[in-house]
Amino acid sequence: MSIAKYAYTALDCQDPIALAEFYSKITGWPVEPLGDFKPEDVTWLELLDENGATRMGFQKIDNYKRPTWPEGSVPQQLHLDFHVTDMEKARAQLLSIGAVQADYQSAEHFQVFFDPEGHPFCLVLKSVN
Repeated sequence: MSIAKYAYTALDCQDPIALAEFYSKITGWPVEPLGDFKPEDVTWLELLDENGATRMGFQKIDNYKRPTWPEGSVPQQLHLDFHVTDMEKARAQLLSIGAVQADYQSAEHFQVFFDPEGHPFCLVLKSVN
C-alpha cells in the first residue's frame, strides 16, 4: 500500500502567469481562471485537465534563481519530459512559443530545452505504436 498518491508537479518561478501559459501551449491543458485576482497579485496558478483536476502548478518566488544546467552554481533541481513523435515539428513549435534549445545535447532521441524561467525540460522521441 502506498503512503500517498502523486498529485502534480509545481515549478517555482518569477511569473506564474507567463510560465503557466507557456506550458499550456505545450500540453493543451488550460490555465485556471484568475477570478477576482489581479495579475500582479497571483502567487500560485495551475494548469487543469479536461476534468478540472490540477496537472501542474506554478508558484511565484521573489528571489527565484534560474537553473544553470548542465553545470554551475544553481542545479536544475528537476526536469520534465514530454513525449513526441516528430522531433523537428515539436522543436519548431517550442521555439515559436519562447523555449530556448540548450547548447549541450547528449543524444538524438531526446532534446533539451529551457522554459522562459530557465527550467530545463526534454522532448523524448517516441515511436507510434
